[in-house]
Amino acid sequence: MKKILFLLTVLSIVSCGEKKEDNGKLQVVTTTTMITDLVENIGGDLVDVNGLMGSGIDPHLYKASQGDVRKLDGADVIFYNGLHLEGKLVEVFEKMNEQGKTTIAISDGVSEKSLIGSEYFASNYDPHIWFDLTYWNEITYYVTEKLIELDPENKLAYEANRDAYRLKLIDLRAALNVKIQELPKERRILVTAHDAFNYFGRTFDFEVVGLQGISTATEAGVKDVQRITDFIIENKINAVFIESSVPRRTVEALQAAVKAQNHDVKIGGELFSDALGSAGTVEGTYIGMYKHNVSTIVNALK
Repeated sequence: MKKILFLLTVLSIVSCGEKKEDNGKLQVVTTTTMITDLVENIGGDLVDVNGLMGSGIDPHLYKASQGDVRKLDGADVIFYNGLHLEGKLVEVFEKMNEQGKTTIAISDGVSEKSLIGSEYFASNYDPHIWFDLTYWNEITYYVTEKLIELDPENKLAYEANRDAYRLKLIDLRAALNVKIQELPKERRILVTAHDAFNYFGRTFDFEVVGLQGISTATEAGVKDVQRITDFIIENKINAVFIESSVPRRTVEALQAAVKAQNHDVKIGGELFSDALGSAGTVEGTYIGMYKHNVSTIVNALK
């Protein structure tokens, strides 16, 4: 019942909200910080971007506030991840789209055939697609096309911004490859708070193990901790990692369980999984986040 009332409230506000200020720029609302950063790079000065989620926010559990609803009402277009990453917001976006608001799932920019399947997630796919650099390149094209459809007069500017950003992504991949070569293949085992890094693992040949599974909506239990404890000891893993958008207590419990079995495992550092770092920092950008993560992983696992 609460879910129905929330949807009705959102749709009511969207249909009768105040008219947005017209400054000549495309008004864009984004969900995750990764999407916000991408749209800002492609849109540049041609767009005003309002992100719903900030640093350290878990999109799996996110609930829209009244302020968010006002942002959604004033948007010309809403970009979201899709594949049920945003959980409770998906139905809101679908209903808004039916009422004429342009809502775009960036995951539609990649082929389902190559997605990593997950029977434990509502979409049946792992939604953490930003960790696949090939996907992110394809999504860069997809978002650019959608912005041009809404603002065709600035087509050349959007394409120029896209091409400049793609060159940065090419440089990023090269830099990450160099850094990862410092780590022997047998040590490329990544244990984190939740299973957000499967696309990263596929891209850079890491075995990835998450304590909580793909969605943080499901708490890790005693059996999960024991299973990963046995895995760490068996594979002589020397470091596990916390995540900025997931409470660290589960990883600390894992560390204690490993220690109780007379094996030391350190917390290798904090990774950014479902959100970028703080705005205005290097880690507050997609490229900076990825470099930070890889450096943290490699340096801890050496």
